[in-house]
Amino acid sequence: MSETQRQGGRDIEDKLPRGIWVRVLLYVFAGHALAAFIYLLFTLGGNR
Repeated sequence: MSETQRQGGRDIEDKLPRGIWVRVLLYVFAGHALAAFIYLLFTLGGNR
């Protein structure tokens, strides 16, 4: 059988590994946290 076997009706290549999803979620969370921190700095700095 070839590497493009059907598994549950989907190609094996269509499914991303779980580790990539975890890494993407962590990067998205970290990016939003950094953006919120920078926004907070500008907001507090603009009041002075």
